[in-house]
Amino acid sequence: MVSLDRFDTFKAVVEAGSLTAAADLLGQTRAVVSFNLKRLESELGVTLLTRNTRQLALTDAGERFYQRCLRTLDEAQLAIEEARSEHTQLKGTLRLTTTVEYALAKVVPALQAFAALHPDLNVHLSTSSTHADLISERFDLAIRLGRMLDSNLRAVQLSTFEIFAVAAPALIARHAEVVTLADLERLPMLGHARVTELSVTDASGSERLYLPGPDNTTIVTDSAATLRAFALSGHGVAILPQWLIQDDLDGGRLARLLPDHHFARQGVYALYPDTRHLPLKVRAFIDFMKDRQAD
Repeated sequence: MVSLDRFDTFKAVVEAGSLTAAADLLGQTRAVVSFNLKRLESELGVTLLTRNTRQLALTDAGERFYQRCLRTLDEAQLAIEEARSEHTQLKGTLRLTTTVEYALAKVVPALQAFAALHPDLNVHLSTSSTHADLISERFDLAIRLGRMLDSNLRAVQLSTFEIFAVAAPALIARHAEVVTLADLERLPMLGHARVTELSVTDASGSERLYLPGPDNTTIVTDSAATLRAFALSGHGVAILPQWLIQDDLDGGRLARLLPDHHFARQGVYALYPDTRHLPLKVRAFIDFMKDRQAD
């Protein structure tokens, strides 16, 4: 069986550019590095590097093996960290960002429980209705809602949730009965700046796009909490997540419109930078959130 130590030697040689530089990086002699590299090629039965007195160059087989070597070493490191984490506490600072509404409803309670399990870990939670740049602002992860657009970030879906069309009872009473999407679209609408269209399925199972026109969209904002406030005051119909307005529905402050129609379920995603090595604190929190939301 090929030793992972030889994988590490090969990686060091490729990245350092020479046997001597790799030996310095690894804290070994040049002879040991050369021996391990030759043994690796012998065990694989292929030439990984061409050598002359001036430089090293990857062969085609070496290039392919290098890419797989990186993934293998990363997976091995993660396995080691996960095993060690059974007996060690997470340390450092976990920096994450999400919306104010979702933080208050879901993330803050989760962080309280997570912090109790890892008292040596500091948490920096930033809340905003705008999407932070994780790399330039040095966040470890973001929790975002809705549909995932193309991104240079990695994403893990944590859960899904329903969204409802809701309005204040006083506003509904001033209009004719709402039984179709066309009826709904004639009411004063409240819009979210990042939501331009939604898929909805009617009682017969037919699916179409919900596109309230600009003529009847009275207010647009980038905050679900602000939309909820306008809906409660009777300014229009809002499309809001169930987790945000269930207490208002139960208390009669808002009423659900078209209960036999179903908007497409929305996702909750953990996003993190696309790096070869995912920090253990990030992986641990993502797994914790997934388990918590599944309960």
